[in-house]
Amino acid sequence: MAKYDLTTRIAPNLDRHLVFPLLEFLQDRQIYDDDHILKAKIQLLNKTNMVDYAMDIHKTLYNTQHLPQDMVDRRVEVVARLKSQEEAAAPLVAFLQNAAAVQELRADKQYNLQLLNEKYKIGPVQIEALYEYAKFQFECGNYSGAADYLYQYRALCTNSERSLSALWGKLAAEILMQNWDIALEELNRLKEIIDSKNFASPLNQVQSRIWLMHWSLFIFFNHDNGRTLIIDLFNQDKYLNVIQTSAPHLLRYLATAFVVNKRRRPQFKDFIKVIQQEQHSYKDPITEFLACVYVNYDFDGAQKKMRECEEVILNDPFLCKRVEESNFSTVPLRDEFLENARLFIFETYCRIHQRIDMRVLAEKLNLNYEEAERWIVNLIRGSRLDAKIDSQTGTVTMEPNHPNVYEQLIDHTKALNGRTYKLVSQLLEHVQAQAAR
Repeated sequence: MAKYDLTTRIAPNLDRHLVFPLLEFLQDRQIYDDDHILKAKIQLLNKTNMVDYAMDIHKTLYNTQHLPQDMVDRRVEVVARLKSQEEAAAPLVAFLQNAAAVQELRADKQYNLQLLNEKYKIGPVQIEALYEYAKFQFECGNYSGAADYLYQYRALCTNSERSLSALWGKLAAEILMQNWDIALEELNRLKEIIDSKNFASPLNQVQSRIWLMHWSLFIFFNHDNGRTLIIDLFNQDKYLNVIQTSAPHLLRYLATAFVVNKRRRPQFKDFIKVIQQEQHSYKDPITEFLACVYVNYDFDGAQKKMRECEEVILNDPFLCKRVEESNFSTVPLRDEFLENARLFIFETYCRIHQRIDMRVLAEKLNLNYEEAERWIVNLIRGSRLDAKIDSQTGTVTMEPNHPNVYEQLIDHTKALNGRTYKLVSQLLEHVQAQAAR
């Protein structure tokens, strides 16, 4: 399953701390050699302050209690820097721990800064020291402390760039603590800033959207309403265009969300066109399954792809989750996907065949004739297909459905927006590349 693993595509768009859960998953699934994963962990840890964790992995990897001198020296350095950071941030930290003093603060940032400066002798230097201390705590793996300090820092910070950086850090900390409701709030806050901010370059805004979508995968495939929310975000024109131009592997997650989400079927038709357009730039069993059903009408191929889809879902760190059903019970996302995938096959099959032998469908459904008949009746009702069942001949007769010419015209013109955006983005990249030479 390594050929379907997207870690090497996803990891460059994540904070390095967010990569650790992915490596843990790969190690648990044994998709790669264990030593390979441990070495990757050490390589990541070397750029953080989680020295003790790196030491433990080194001992496991090389089966030794002896540690390299550079690791020992690094630990001494981290401890010394931690003490220095604590001292620099101490005045503001002490103030924040004083409940009575904090009650004096108001919603007015300028008032708060003046109050801190005049009454408590806390100025910009101490406020920036809190940011550095929060960042240091994050690098040490103390995500709870980092989240608290970054929240307080943003309430006092007047530097928009620093405040944005702190928001990214807060989002990462909440994800790592698996506080999905709070993480979703921070994600939405960050999206509003990205969509409204005046970036120095359009490419910087594109990159921010790429990061946002990659980070959001942790939330959307853990939050109860995530499979709907990911469609709401990824399927927006400005985000879908970014996926098509810069991160087509994210189509796997949007495709999965569409399959398991029955409430977003009206948008599904346009998404199939995206799958068709992007087959040359990205495909995996999940996108190929949709292409088999809705583009090529290859139902035998779709059946084969379904089996591959199951393996992909089981070995993807985001997709191997449980989803909530309408009765508040939870089922593996895999089961929900496969059930809806079978439904897609037979819905489409019924739409393109005028007469269908129920015995053939029963065989494919692995049901007896009576069960298949009931299943097909429910399928016709649920899909609003114009069909009749002839119990004497054992067939389903479908009435032809001719699409409206105006609807076809609208469908064709809708795709122009995406193609135009893609062309403009490519031209911008080319111009900027030429200017940089």
